[in-house]
Amino acid sequence: METINHTHNHTHTHPQPNYHPPNYKKPGKLSNLLNPLRRFVDGIQVKNNRIAHLICQTIPCCCPFERKINLFGRTLDIPPLCKLNPLYDEFVGLRFRALSYLSDVCGEDVTKYIC
Repeated sequence: METINHTHNHTHTHPQPNYHPPNYKKPGKLSNLLNPLRRFVDGIQVKNNRIAHLICQTIPCCCPFERKINLFGRTLDIPPLCKLNPLYDEFVGLRFRALSYLSDVCGEDVTKYIC
């Protein structure tokens, strides 16, 4: 099998000098303070059936704050606020690891934990 060599040179520039891709997150002071906690949550390995069930029961599958409120004939839509949690992605990953452990390792039915 032949090796693929990268020979393309990037000579073009973007019209905006401060352009960042859409998913680019600029690190800030809060981000730097939370990095050890993020690494801790990401490092949690689910190896116990009871702990996995506790994680799945504690971390909701969908945002509990999203609401539609009817007020005086108008509908107010409150968006999901969970994305404001700086550790949201890490908790979703932990819940996914717990669900995977229960279904793959323990062979349990996890449909009761899925919205």
